Amino acid sequence: MYKISLITGDGIGPELSESAVSILNTIHDKFDLKFGITKLSAGDKALSKTGNALPDDVVSAIKQSDVCLKAPVGESASDVIVVLRRTLDLYANIRPAKSYPHMPALRDDIDMVIVRENTEDLYTGKEFTLGNAAVALRIISEAASKRIAKYAFETAKQRDSMRKVTCVHKSNVMRMTDGLFAKACTDISKEYSDIAFEQMYVDACAMNLIRQPEKFDVIVTTNLFGDILSDESSQVVGGLGMAPAANIGDNFALFEPVHGAAFDIAGQNIANPSSFLLSIKMMLDWLGNKHNDSKCIDVGKRLESTIFGLVKNGVKTMDIGGDKTTSEFTKQITDNL
Repeated sequence: MYKISLITGDGIGPELSESAVSILNTIHDKFDLKFGITKLSAGDKALSKTGNALPDDVVSAIKQSDVCLKAPVGESASDVIVVLRRTLDLYANIRPAKSYPHMPALRDDIDMVIVRENTEDLYTGKEFTLGNAAVALRIISEAASKRIAKYAFETAKQRDSMRKVTCVHKSNVMRMTDGLFAKACTDISKEYSDIAFEQMYVDACAMNLIRQPEKFDVIVTTNLFGDILSDESSQVVGGLGMAPAANIGDNFALFEPVHGAAFDIAGQNIANPSSFLLSIKMMLDWLGNKHNDSKCIDVGKRLESTIFGLVKNGVKTMDIGGDKTTSEFTKQITDNL
């Protein structure tokens, strides 16, 4: 049995968590793939109740599980996910962007992955004031850069695609930090002669994601650039409602939707659960690879193909042009699994 810690989140988070539990229970019953789910509170509600957005007992419970699922949290998001990434050394943020049928994507042949370094850059939060100015420290190390570059090349190696890695940086301006990152990626590329390698400035990449997104396979970049580009790539394929994400380390992983807590539609049963459910697919892939469990991988493929089939047949939630509620869309998935 796999022990799953589930942060139920804020805003639409609890509704998406209900959807996720329903899917996991269906998999548990229909495919003899057993899960033990522990629901945890972190984020705005936890902050209001305990004075801490990420209580120590929640971190302990996560560490005792096999894997973590996290629904979106509110204004305290950085106090939850950024802290967990660094505490658990989840150094690789993985964000696929894939065209789905009947979605407002720019093209129907987009299939890329952004591999984002997850522990350094400006997101370490090392800021201070200096007179009337505010200063933020941008930290880029050779070790972290080579580690994420290697992850990107291994990802490209496993994909049934063009097998290409694009290193995105701005070394023409930030010559020391991004220069180090670019050199680290170049050094690692020499270990993968069977994988094509190119470099691109971040502004050119932002433009090309719109102009010719089909040309990308695996993008590897720094923390801040990766955060921005991955949201752009999600919109290129139709919106954040279909965008899953993974935070992966050597021994643990956390999976979450890309989008936020969407307080404006909370409690209305209209949120699109697809991003969270596709994150479950990524979780099943990770568990399957880590534990050599082919059943996990097979069920993950079935879950994705079920969502793909429903969207293709016009069964969609309201945010992507359909008429299904969150619970109705979830039930369609459980019925079709």
